[in-house]
Amino acid sequence: MFSFTRMITSVTAALALASINSVLAAPTPDMSPLAARGVPTSRFVIYSDNWVTGALPAATALAGYNVVALSFLTLKGAVDQASNWASLPAATKAAKKDEYAKAGISIVASAFGATDTPTTSNADPVGTANTMAAFVKSNSLDGIDVDYEDLAAMNRGDGAAEKWVTSFTQTLRGTLPKRQFILTHAPLAPWLAPNNQFKAGAYVTIHKNVGSLIDWYNVQFYNQGLYTTCDGLINTSGGAFPGTALLEIPKNGIPLDMLVIGKPATAADASNGFMDPATLGTCVKEAKSKGWNGGVMVWQYPHADASWIASAKGGAF
Repeated sequence: MFSFTRMITSVTAALALASINSVLAAPTPDMSPLAARGVPTSRFVIYSDNWVTGALPAATALAGYNVVALSFLTLKGAVDQASNWASLPAATKAAKKDEYAKAGISIVASAFGATDTPTTSNADPVGTANTMAAFVKSNSLDGIDVDYEDLAAMNRGDGAAEKWVTSFTQTLRGTLPKRQFILTHAPLAPWLAPNNQFKAGAYVTIHKNVGSLIDWYNVQFYNQGLYTTCDGLINTSGGAFPGTALLEIPKNGIPLDMLVIGKPATAADASNGFMDPATLGTCVKEAKSKGWNGGVMVWQYPHADASWIASAKGGAF
């Protein structure tokens, strides 16, 4: 299984997503030479899908991160933590947003996940993007992460997946402007290099089409039976998907500074590819010594927290 291990712990009703006027997001304080794009130099991202009372813990529990992604917005509406956030009273959302902004943490929604197949389901990319952008705005969120995992569509290699994601991204960015909203994607690592399985180019093609609209990639370096050593993660992936290690991906036209290393918090959070945070920290330190500065993503809270990310940074950040 290539996808995030999705855990729905509460039955939630799909929410009607209505458009309202834009609510500008609070900027992330730690800005870099990438400030022109409105994003920090190094991104430390944690996903939250397991139910949390009040939607988010105290910001101190996530010290060391600068983005938390509430999962998921789906074709049927918001579920799990995205639904949890939407159900909060406006005053509670405002107080939590203020708390997190002061801690330098942006709050975004994550779209789709492992069980949504937007291209295969013939969803309209423009209408879907407009609906999800409206949710971001109406719920005072700082942006959206696109966790597109329609494997059947991408595997067909007929270009439909690439076309769908391109149109969806263009529409999102038209409604969620740069420097006001974060827009990221969470591709599977094998999609970032040309290979025979993805004949239409997967994210190599998508990046050519709309990479300038995307702030960074939360790359899923797991669930492929690869990326379990520092060498395999950073230098040479080999196996069924050669050319997909961190330092190999830029050869395919995707900038190194857009690549965030994504890992599961525990072995139970993915099929394979787990590294304990201390070991990951040694890899992160090595990658940074070679010119990479992208950051770390983890699936998911509460299996990862402030102590997890401190260890995973390896003293390099």
